[in-house]
Amino acid sequence: ACAGVRRWGSAALDMAYVAAGRYDGFWERRLNAWDLAAGLIIVQEAGGFAEPLTDGAGILDSGDVICANEAIFVKFSRVIRGA
Repeated sequence: ACAGVRRWGSAALDMAYVAAGRYDGFWERRLNAWDLAAGLIIVQEAGGFAEPLTDGAGILDSGDVICANEAIFVKFSRVIRGA
């Protein structure tokens, strides 16, 4: 349902790639707040969606995030959360 990608840098860069359309989606656990804060702003300003991996958790508190473009977010998050 999804494939891994070789990562080239920080989580903020990966999230920027989602915002730019280079990646369809991204998810990660135990990230630092500075990576998440920058990446969240970029994704949201580009019209993408981001949520914590676990319902009810805070993204910055948990360090866990899932983000994707509008077209696939619901399906992508179901696949990742079901794994």
